[in-house]
Amino acid sequence: LSHNLLQRVGSMLGSENIPFQSTTFEDCTIQSKITQSEWPENDSKQSKTIITIGICGGTGAGKTTMSQSLYNQLGQDKNVTYLTHDDYYRDLSHLSMENRANNNFDHPDSLETDLLIQHITDLKAGRCVEVPKYDFTSHTRKESDAFVTTYPKKIIILEGILIFSHPQLVDLLDVKVFVDAAPDVRLMRRMIRDTSERGRTMQQVIDQYRATVKPMHDEYVDPSKRAADIMVHSDSQSHRGEVALQMLVNHVKVIASPLSL
Repeated sequence: LSHNLLQRVGSMLGSENIPFQSTTFEDCTIQSKITQSEWPENDSKQSKTIITIGICGGTGAGKTTMSQSLYNQLGQDKNVTYLTHDDYYRDLSHLSMENRANNNFDHPDSLETDLLIQHITDLKAGRCVEVPKYDFTSHTRKESDAFVTTYPKKIIILEGILIFSHPQLVDLLDVKVFVDAAPDVRLMRRMIRDTSERGRTMQQVIDQYRATVKPMHDEYVDPSKRAADIMVHSDSQSHRGEVALQMLVNHVKVIASPLSL
């Protein structure tokens, strides 16, 4: 991420709104509270064969990269059911485009988490589910493939910024990973993603960051890291982020070794 871009965004925000300190981590570390010998037992025979991994973190922290790497290295579709909390955003097709854009997408109420909880419960019981797909450009559920039939696999990977903010959802997760990165890095990555993939302008990204993203991160996302079993600290401005990712992959493979992936 370029220093010039950081300066440009900093001037748009105003120095009082975000501290663009130069943050790096001395080490790329993974802190874990669980080991294979402490693996949680479940009453259901089916549940014992399915491990649910939740990957949480602020916007642009690198949780999607972590999730996709785990998905690829744990056997992809053969072994893994991949879910993202983003697909459970509420359909806003009944609102005008202006009102849709003004919705607070960073508040837990903007998502149908109860539906996600039911889906994970069904998957862990060996039942397939119909997962919605969300269109971020129009803020609606996609009509062409509104629901995708999803089948239970040995591992469920769930990622999202608010998945640790709902106690009932947290209780369904066997491994809880929180991915963190410097605030300025996270903002820049969101800026690049939203302007290139979601049809936003730079000013729209800044306005949304000020109005909802940062306040909701401080209120919901950051405090939720207390639920994590594994904390991944990485600096995406260096190679350390890749090191952290590989360390996490290896860590999960050790824990999941009884599944014979």
